[in-house]
Amino acid sequence: MIARALILALCLAATGAQASSAWEAAVAADPVAEKRLQALSKELRCLVCQNETIADSNAELAVDLRREIRGMIHDGRSDNEIIDFMVARYGDFVLYRPPVKGVTLLLWGGPVVLLLLGLGALFAYLRRRAGRVGDTERPLSTEEARRLEALLKEPDNK
Repeated sequence: MIARALILALCLAATGAQASSAWEAAVAADPVAEKRLQALSKELRCLVCQNETIADSNAELAVDLRREIRGMIHDGRSDNEIIDFMVARYGDFVLYRPPVKGVTLLLWGGPVVLLLLGLGALFAYLRRRAGRVGDTERPLSTEEARRLEALLKEPDNK
């Protein structure tokens, strides 16, 4: 009894996978839908790879996201509705170019702030160093001058 139920479940899963593939092939045959899919895929970040769009990624999640987008295009949703759905589901991080707003301000301004802090620290260090080098420049005492003269008059021991 359990074996029959297991075989039935496997057959249904295989049939569902074939139906899904047939549906994807039908949607992929529509060139307008494919262009929209490509355009949307280039705007969304792969959450696994994080440095690639879902158009460029072969990660399983990226494939699933492309399939989800195809389904939404087939259902007649607009590009803005699809992007809003993805942002609601995964947050602004899913956008390859997140919008400038309070939450993402650190993403946009962080590198500039770090660069300015680094330049400020470098400038402060160089000023302190120049001050210390200037402090060590004092005239030689008479004893040091005499020793220097003696060293300069010595013949080279070659």
